[in-house]
Amino acid sequence: MAKKTVATLQKGEGRSYTKVIKMVKSPKTGAYIFDEQMVPNDAVKDFFAKK
Repeated sequence: MAKKTVATLQKGEGRSYTKVIKMVKSPKTGAYIFDEQMVPNDAVKDFFAKK
């Protein structure tokens, strides 16, 4: 399965997206959780700006 992902990224189809990871504090437990998303390169700053 990894071969397909690598091949897709090398063709240029996946280069317009970036995987971003943000640490967010859970309102229920107070523990930190990780919010992972694939966002377009243009929206990376917006992802980190919003709470």
